[in-house]
Parts: sequence; structure tokens; C-alpha cells
Amino acid sequence: MNCWLVKSEPDTYSWSQLLGDRRTAWTGVRNYAARNHLRAMKSGDPVFFYHSGDEKSVVGLARVAKESYTDPTADDGDWSAVDIAAEKPLARQVTLAQIKADKTLKEMVLAKQSRLSVSPVTREQFERLLKLSETKV
Repeated sequence: MNCWLVKSEPDTYSWSQLLGDRRTAWTGVRNYAARNHLRAMKSGDPVFFYHSGDEKSVVGLARVAKESYTDPTADDGDWSAVDIAAEKPLARQVTLAQIKADKTLKEMVLAKQSRLSVSPVTREQFERLLKLSETKV
């Protein structure tokens, strides 16, 4: 099983919206590296939900509900989407500043390539984020 992180501006699509919807299509990704990560996602993989913008925090945990398919919002090009389903909010948000200050998390793709909207998370990083967030799976 692989672990992932997806980013969204809260005013575009927020964690609270995903909780209300319970499941959504993760569409609109127009970066080749992020697209390739979407294509690597498998049903059931855990996905951290990150609020970018002013908040800059990991706020929730979701799961891949449907594996990669052609992005219906793409007018042209070879783009992909997945469906994600909300699992639970984190008991405590983990900020980007905490991530960058942590010896395990500072190597996360999020900390190194901040513009990437979909990125892998190692198993060690996944466990560390859960610990910092005081969240049980």
C-alpha cells in the first residue's frame, strides 16, 4: 500500500466540503508529475488532505475510492483523476512549519516541491504525521 498527500486551497475545495460530500472526484490536475502520482494510486491507499494558501496544514485523512481514470474536466491532453473518500479529520492539524522542522518530515515532497498538488508520502512519514496529529487509524 502506498500513501499520498493531496493539496487544495480551502476556498476552492476544503476538507469540510469533502466531509460533507463524503467522496469526490479529484480532477483538474495539470502537472505531469502529479498526474503520474494519480495514476499510481490504488483503491484503499490512504491520502492526507492538505490545505494550502494561508492555512498550510495537513487537516484530514481520506482514502482512494476509485483508481485512475480519464479526467472528465480535461478538454485536451492526457490527464487523469481519482476519487477520494473522507475518512476522518486529524485530531490535531500539522502545519507546514512543523513538517519542515521535523527530521523525518522535512524530506517530504510537500516540503521540497511545494507546488506539486499530489505527492507520495513514505510509510515512515505517514506514521510520523499520524503521531504529530495525535490521530489513530
